[in-house]
Amino acid sequence: MPLHPSPAELLKQYWGHAQFRPLQEDIIQSVLDQHDTLAVLPTGSGKSICFQVPGLSLGGCCIVISPLVALMEDQVARLQSMGISAAALIAGTSAQDVHAMLQQCAEGDLQFLYVSPERLENDRFMNELSDLPITLIAIDEAHCISQWGYDFRPSYLHIARIRERLPHVRMIALTASATKKVQTDIADKLGWKSHQFFMGSFERKNLSYATENTGDKINATLKWLKKIPGSAIVYCKTRRKTKEIADLLRLHGIECDYFHAGLDRDTRKLKQTSWINSHTSVMACTNAFGMGIDKPNVRLVIHVDVPDCLESYYQEAGRAGRDEQPAHAVLLYTDTELDELRRLPEVKYPPMSVIRTVYQSLCNYLQLPVGSRAGEYYDFDMEAFLKRFPVSASDTLNSLQALRQEQVIAYIDKVFQSSQVEFIADRQGIEDAEQFHPELESLIKALLRSYGGILDFSVSIQETKLAWQLGTGITEIREQLIRLDQLGVIAYSPRKETPQVCLLQDRINSAELSIDHARYLLRKKEYAHRIACVIDYATSNACKSSFISSYFGADHQNECGICSSCRKKAASTIPLTDLNRCATLIRQHLADGTKTREQLTTATGHSENAVRDALLFLKNEAIIEMNPDGSISLK
Repeated sequence: MPLHPSPAELLKQYWGHAQFRPLQEDIIQSVLDQHDTLAVLPTGSGKSICFQVPGLSLGGCCIVISPLVALMEDQVARLQSMGISAAALIAGTSAQDVHAMLQQCAEGDLQFLYVSPERLENDRFMNELSDLPITLIAIDEAHCISQWGYDFRPSYLHIARIRERLPHVRMIALTASATKKVQTDIADKLGWKSHQFFMGSFERKNLSYATENTGDKINATLKWLKKIPGSAIVYCKTRRKTKEIADLLRLHGIECDYFHAGLDRDTRKLKQTSWINSHTSVMACTNAFGMGIDKPNVRLVIHVDVPDCLESYYQEAGRAGRDEQPAHAVLLYTDTELDELRRLPEVKYPPMSVIRTVYQSLCNYLQLPVGSRAGEYYDFDMEAFLKRFPVSASDTLNSLQALRQEQVIAYIDKVFQSSQVEFIADRQGIEDAEQFHPELESLIKALLRSYGGILDFSVSIQETKLAWQLGTGITEIREQLIRLDQLGVIAYSPRKETPQVCLLQDRINSAELSIDHARYLLRKKEYAHRIACVIDYATSNACKSSFISSYFGADHQNECGICSSCRKKAASTIPLTDLNRCATLIRQHLADGTKTREQLTTATGHSENAVRDALLFLKNEAIIEMNPDGSISLK
C-alpha cells in the first residue's frame, strides 16, 4: 500500500523546506523500507526530521525515547506549533494524564509520544504498548545506551524490551556523537541482528574552531565577544561561574544573562526565551543550556572551561552557525587546567571503600534498614545529605554515578511533578466562596471550565495557562490558589522539581556491596582516553576540524583552512608584511564594490596563495564576508 503523502511533500508541508539535507532522505527511506537504522549525524544536521518525517508518513504513533525532560518538551512544543499532535510522558505525570495520552494514541489522535527510558521499566506501561498502533520507535541520544560512551545511562538498556513486545516495529537510533566502538555497542545493546548505518560528515565549513592558552579568560572572552558580534554562548563548568561571568560581562557593557539547572522552571524558560528572541545577546551557562534549542544565528560559542570529552565539546560548539553563515567555536585553557584534567579519572572513579561509605550514608539518609525491598523512589536533597554525612560532594556524586551505572540504584537528577488541584468543597461551599470572596470567583470558574473531572479527583493544572486566560500574573494566580486551599475550597499541591533516588536491589550491608570491578576499571580507562584526546585537541597544531572528524571515525577530510591551527600555519608560510600589504589592497578594491577572488588576485598583483590567506585573515577579523555566489564584499 503506497504511503501518502511522500516524505518530500511532508517536508514541504510542515517544515517549509524544498529539499532534504545530506543523508536525511536516505535515512528516512531506510526506515520506510523496514530496516533498523542507526544514524550518526553531527549537531545541526537535522536528526529529528529523520524520525519525524517517517513517523508522519507511516501513520499510527511514533514512540520517541529521550533522556531529558527539557529536550522532550522543546520537541513536543515545536511539533504542536506545526499542527502535529505530540505529547511527552515524563516522570511525575499523573495516572489520569498517562491514561489520557495512551487513549489518544489508541484512537489515532496522537502522532508522537515522547517517553523517558525509565518509563520502560514500568510493566503496566509496557503491556499497554502492545495494544497501541505503534509504527516506529525512535531512540534519541542513542549513545547513552553504551557503557563506552561519554554519557552512559543504564536506563537505556531497558529499550531492548520494546523489541520483545513489538518485534515487527521498526526502530531508528540517532546520535550526534558516537565513536566506532560506541556505534557497534548501540546496535548490540538494542539487539539488532542487522541494520542500516549512516554517518554524516563532521566537517562544518562555516565553523572556525580555535583553541587558546590564556591565563586571563575574562579578557580573552571579552576580546572574542567584541570581535564577533551577535548571539553567543559562554559555557562554564559550574553554576556559580555562570553568574560570575555574566556579572563581569555586564560590567563591560555586554548584554549577558546566566543559566543553569539549579534555577526554577519558570526562570529558566524566561531566560531561554529572551536569548532565543535575541533580547539577550550572550548566555553564560552550564551544559544544561542548549539541548534541543534550535537557534540558527549563534555566531560564537566560547568554552571558558575545558570539557572532559570531545563528544560533549563538539555537540556544544556545534550550536554555532547552524544558519551556515560564518561562526566561531573557541576553547580557552590553561596548562594548570590540563594537569587537573589528567588527574580527573582518579576523582571520577573513586575506590570501592568510598563507594561503600556513600552507599551506607545514602541508606541511613533514606532510613532504609538492611533487607528493605527495592523499587520505591525517594526525594533526595543533596545539600541536606552533605550536611549530615562526612562525605564530600565530589565523592558523593561520583559514587552515586558508579552505583547508577552498576544498576544498584537509579538516580534521576530532577523529577517534575505538575501542580495538582482538586475541589474538596461541595457545590454550596464553592458558591459561598464565590459570594464572600468575589476576587476569587474568576479563578474558580476558570478551574471548573478548563479541567474536566476536577470536582471528582485531583488533576494537573498549569498556572501559566490560567494567568493567560484571566489576564493576570502567575504570582497572583498562585496566591489565589493558596488562598482557596486555606479556605478549604480546593486542595492545591504546587508543582515541584526534585532529584529522586531508588534502590534497584534490596538493601544490603555495605560491606557486602560489590560491583563488576573489571568493567569499572575499563570504563575508567576509556574515560582517561577521552580526556587525553581533549588535551591533544587543545594543544595540537593539527587542523581542529580534521582532528574532530578523525576522532569520530569519519572519512578523512582536507584541512579546513579556517581554524586556529590552519591560520597559524598559513601565517607562517607568507611573510607578515606581504600578508598585511595584500589585505590592505583587497580592502581598497572592495571599497568600490563586490569582487570575485580572481578579480582581487588580478587587481592586487599578489599570488593566489597570498590572496587566499589575506581573505582568510580578513574573514576571521569580520572585515569581509563571503557571499553565497562566491563573491566577496566588505561588511
